[in-house]
Amino acid sequence: MVTKFVPRSHSLSFTFLSPPRFFPKPTSLPKTLSLSLLAAAAATTTSTTAAALDQAFSYGPSLHKGHKFSLLKPLHKQQQQEEVEDDYLIDTESFTRVFEITALRVPSEHCFALESRLRGHLLNWPRIRNIARVPGDEIEDEFKKLFADRSASSSDDENESLMSLNRRIYGKAEGDGELVSPVLYRDKLARTFNSRGFVNFRNLAKLSRPKRRREREGDERKKRKERGIGKSEFAVVEVVEEEGEEEREDLGGLLGDEFKGRKWRGSTRLLLLDERYAGRGLDQLPEAIKVVLNGDGREDAISSFKLVRCKLTLFYDYWQMNEILEALLPKGMIVPSAFETVGHIAHLNLRDEHLPYKKFIAKVVLDKNKPKIRTVVNKIDVIHSDYRTMQLEILAGNRSLVTMVVENGLRFHVDLSTVYWNSRLATERQRLLNCFTRDDVVCDVFAGVGPIAISAAKKVKRVYANDLNPHAVDYLERNSVLNKLERKIEVFNMDGRRFIDAMFASQKALSITQVVMNLPNDAAEYLDVFRGIFRTKPKDREINLPKIHVYGFSKSQDPEFNFHERIRIALSDVAFEVEMRRVRLVAPGKWMLCASFILPERVAFAKVKSEV
Repeated sequence: MVTKFVPRSHSLSFTFLSPPRFFPKPTSLPKTLSLSLLAAAAATTTSTTAAALDQAFSYGPSLHKGHKFSLLKPLHKQQQQEEVEDDYLIDTESFTRVFEITALRVPSEHCFALESRLRGHLLNWPRIRNIARVPGDEIEDEFKKLFADRSASSSDDENESLMSLNRRIYGKAEGDGELVSPVLYRDKLARTFNSRGFVNFRNLAKLSRPKRRREREGDERKKRKERGIGKSEFAVVEVVEEEGEEEREDLGGLLGDEFKGRKWRGSTRLLLLDERYAGRGLDQLPEAIKVVLNGDGREDAISSFKLVRCKLTLFYDYWQMNEILEALLPKGMIVPSAFETVGHIAHLNLRDEHLPYKKFIAKVVLDKNKPKIRTVVNKIDVIHSDYRTMQLEILAGNRSLVTMVVENGLRFHVDLSTVYWNSRLATERQRLLNCFTRDDVVCDVFAGVGPIAISAAKKVKRVYANDLNPHAVDYLERNSVLNKLERKIEVFNMDGRRFIDAMFASQKALSITQVVMNLPNDAAEYLDVFRGIFRTKPKDREINLPKIHVYGFSKSQDPEFNFHERIRIALSDVAFEVEMRRVRLVAPGKWMLCASFILPERVAFAKVKSEV
């Protein structure tokens, strides 16, 4: 092996660059143990307290386990009330945890087979690989032969072999064989240049070109670089081993100071054993592991394996959003875990109890969802405007609320400060689109930026889209051009009641087959406009009555019955069939529903009061 186990002050580091995909997400931390108890446990050195903590968190990584560099304390309202505009509100160092574990050093050619056989006895932590690699442990086959020949030779031959190896590395000498130096070898290949380029080394010019360095690096990235943490690294394994009695060879002059004091043993890997085996010797391991190690029936089977003591360090990037927030927020407070995503914007609906900590919550949401999320906002008031715009407060990230949303293969430009968008209705919109056919003509009364109208235009014959908000109409026209559907959509900017009257008073009325009214707050109150909508049309002529899809809210104990009654009152008719469906629970006790029905003929041809 190129590396040799070194004292604690010279520990080796391994990094996990990408988490495996087959591990499940960790469960949320128990809420029965407060951080004040952890502070007491950290100050106490008794074994009984440590045992109590181990029992409270019996398995898996936790912010309440392991060693920490600084004690994490919950936030107080006094801290948040100060106007802090710094981008780095959270001390990420305080979330670093170090765990003492035991690993089995095995030859690299056997590591995957042993991992499969020892699966139940390995660490098996979420997002942590059971196999760790020693940096610089891989050596090419030609070098392995040199080390093998060297180990088999006498002491005099060793010195001569080392001198020969050095000559081959730093330049060719007589009788030393081919060059090993990549610089001289590249120079030799460069001489084979002809009209076709580098014959034997076509990528020579590309490899010789120095790498570009970024001009600027953020403060956070520099700090992480100084700590040895890469862009996507979130865990590091360090091998800790006392100096042994065996003689150690100094390979620092050959491979650099990083490998000083190490002995070549061949390419190896570390199998990280379960945390309950930490500190145990080989004879204290379960019989299942001993059987696997002795499975070949060779007397020296154990000699090719070695138990080593390791430290597994988990950084801030490892912990999930709910774990960070549970540690930051006071004990007993509900951890906000869900938010709506609109393009690059995360839309929160924080409770009143969360408002003193909104900046910290937003920072964690931003950190744990980069690079997809670049802005975090919170809705500060319910929707009162006729334009259905929301009052949003930007908590973290950039200040732009203009984004692009991709839904059903279509792109939509959205400005959350001037228009309305709800990504949680994507499934309902898709269900509604499945009800349309290629022969339908759709009339979208409250179209917004066009999530239903533009999606329907890909499928139906024609779409008439309307909205009262001029900003929404502007984005509707822009999105229809963006998706190359402007020829199938006709856009209007007027009140919903006037729009329905105008459409059904024109020649287009006879072609309309579907009417969508997605304005849950007030849509049911607009249904009275359909009473007598065809009164000027001759009854002897065949008319296709449109199917109406109207949305609404209900806080009643029987929301379907309540919404059905509101529809019947608006149409002044009770004898017609309505298909009712619950869309989603928007708040405790408040349902959003969709009612679909064919406009009754007696309602369409009814006489209005002024004509009676």
